[in-house]
Amino acid sequence: MNDEEIVAVTQLTLSSKFQVVIPKAIREAMQLTPGMPMQVLQFGDRIEFIPVRPVQESRGLCRGMDTHFERDDDR
Repeated sequence: MNDEEIVAVTQLTLSSKFQVVIPKAIREAMQLTPGMPMQVLQFGDRIEFIPVRPVQESRGLCRGMDTHFERDDDR
């Protein structure tokens, strides 16, 4: 595994309204907040929830990246 680590492995129950509660350890580790939008992806028999974060949080994401490379003459 790379830099990411598993914070918690737990089992949850789908409610009669098809709702789930994200365990506290995961909410805190990922800094999730009530009302935060999430993308939901299905991969075969797996479901992933991905928090949609404000674009401002991406500032500096590519800091230190080498942006020098050969370009075609028409660019």
